[in-house]
Amino acid sequence: QVQLVESGGGLVQAGGSLRLSCAASGSTVSPYRMAWFRQAPGKEREFVARINRSWSTMSGYYADSVKGRFTISRDNDKNTVYLQMNSLKPEDTAVYYCAAASTTAGAYAYWGQGTQVTVSS
Repeated sequence: QVQLVESGGGLVQAGGSLRLSCAASGSTVSPYRMAWFRQAPGKEREFVARINRSWSTMSGYYADSVKGRFTISRDNDKNTVYLQMNSLKPEDTAVYYCAAASTTAGAYAYWGQGTQVTVSS
């Protein structure tokens, strides 16, 4: 059983930056896939970014809405994934969730509790 704990959310002005962290515990092997999702009020949860254990620790796959502004990275030794968010916009306001999976494809089996990110205009 993998436990995920997010941190780093908060309130920031438009154009500002935040860095989210997600620490995974409970497994001797770093999860194969780690990702960030977000859910804004009244909207469905959406994919933000993901990174695989076998990729370079700075290589990620991104939603078009955040490409060029967000960077996902991971430290496999620390079982931690990060999301550096720059040039934040009010539409980035959401609860951000960390997710992990031990498989190469399919649903994410493990989810964190979420961290609130609020971007003011």
